[in-house]
Amino acid sequence: MTSFIPFGATPEHVLVTGATGFIGKLLVSALVANDQHVTVLTRNRAKAARQFDDAVTCIEDINDLPATQRIDVIINLAGARILGWRWTAARKQVLLKSRIGTTQNIVNWIERATHKPRLLLSASAIGYYGVQARGDAGLLTEASAPQAIFMSKLCQEWEMTAHAVAQHGVKVMCMRFGLVLGNEGALPLMLLPIRLGLGGRLGDGRQSLSWIHVHDLLRAIAHLWNMENSKSEKIETYNFTAPQYVTQEEFSQTAAKILHRPCAFPTPALLMKLLLGEQADLLLEGQRVSSAKLQASGFVFSYPDLQSALKNLIHQDKNNIRQ
Repeated sequence: MTSFIPFGATPEHVLVTGATGFIGKLLVSALVANDQHVTVLTRNRAKAARQFDDAVTCIEDINDLPATQRIDVIINLAGARILGWRWTAARKQVLLKSRIGTTQNIVNWIERATHKPRLLLSASAIGYYGVQARGDAGLLTEASAPQAIFMSKLCQEWEMTAHAVAQHGVKVMCMRFGLVLGNEGALPLMLLPIRLGLGGRLGDGRQSLSWIHVHDLLRAIAHLWNMENSKSEKIETYNFTAPQYVTQEEFSQTAAKILHRPCAFPTPALLMKLLLGEQADLLLEGQRVSSAKLQASGFVFSYPDLQSALKNLIHQDKNNIRQ
């Protein structure tokens, strides 16, 4: 459960993609709690309707949305899961299509829409920056250059596709998410070996993790929603990462301490590369990403440090198990 998050004083019409995913479910619930008029784009309309207790309008194809339909804000979270299956050529195409294809469909709908949305909030990821060398002590900012690797190219194309709606007078805000910590997503898998007493560093453990508590992520989306009229630029980008980055070993040690478990079983880098192939770099190579721009805009994190974030989520998880 998350506390109330204000998405503007006046109800608006909102289209959400990726609404049934880990972040999307929480976002839609927060929007509904704000009395926003929510339409979700989903591959399974009946399932989504049940999930949200018929409190939202569900469509399976954006072409089902009439050009005359009023949509004020679009929040684009759609995208197939990055970690998991090996990045074969076919899997890369799935990852590209689920992000760039969906975003392009949004662009096409906006082109023919009678009433243009005022704002497109489009997800991206800090994978935009590629990987950071161990000896590089600098922080990556929104102005840092991307790299010529798959994850970076994916994020570049994803963002550039979203930028196209600016020519129609729509404000575009790209949100580069760090590792999102919540009771779904990556965190339960990351905590599983620690809960079993088998936790430890991945590789040498010195790679940096830039992360964000899911509640702060939702609050940051609301923050951009509410500040939109205060900026003149038609395209903006913000890093969604907590002020404190940690090494992977520090992450494991902090979680193990909270869970009262040992942290003495390292996973060799070679084994991870054999199991995961190219995507192992996401876990073995680090990124130190700055959220200074987001903070300078007035956003204050509820969970600025890893210990407070993990304590909150692990406490929530324990309460859910008891229930």
